[in-house]
Amino acid sequence: MKSCNGKDGILWIVSAPSGAGKTSLSRALVEGTPGMQTSISYTTRQPRPGESDGSDYHFVSPETFAGMVGRGEFLEHAQVHGNRYGTGESWVRNQLAEGKDCLLEIDWQGAALVRQRLSGAAVSIFILPPSLAVLEERLRGRGQDSEEVITRRLAAAREELLHYHEFDYLVVNKDFTAALHDLQSIVRAEHLRLSRQQNAERTRLKDLLS
Repeated sequence: MKSCNGKDGILWIVSAPSGAGKTSLSRALVEGTPGMQTSISYTTRQPRPGESDGSDYHFVSPETFAGMVGRGEFLEHAQVHGNRYGTGESWVRNQLAEGKDCLLEIDWQGAALVRQRLSGAAVSIFILPPSLAVLEERLRGRGQDSEEVITRRLAAAREELLHYHEFDYLVVNKDFTAALHDLQSIVRAEHLRLSRQQNAERTRLKDLLS
């Protein structure tokens, strides 16, 4: 999607199994990348300790969520671990139309839907844990979920890992700093693609080569 000055906004899709570090890495990436903002998803689940409405998620009732689905207000929506999640479409499209980068933290199902609808604007990244054992350790270290929930999340993680090949990039989060550097390198490289350069830069190159 192009803004009035010809600059493309890039839609960043970041997916990972629960506990792989997707949220922490995404926040650090956005904080260190001028012009990039995170799309705040809507969800029917209850807030976890430390989470706030409008900052981490838009926490809504199942009835409100269903109404938004009926009105076609979501770019994508899915049910994960018994709760519903969705990405508001108008905010994302406006962000891209203004030439700003937008980051979505969504699961592989949502990522597939977004790639279909906004394929030309989207770059997808899958974050891998170093191993399932480390993933389980991280999930237990949260101290927020019951044994039943942890077991369900680990089973879901195995399913999610089968879809890594659908993404443009893979980043292994063994070391947070190294993984963040990998993400920053991907962002920089994508902005330097010839196909994403502004019209003014293309004109300048033509002048140099003429």
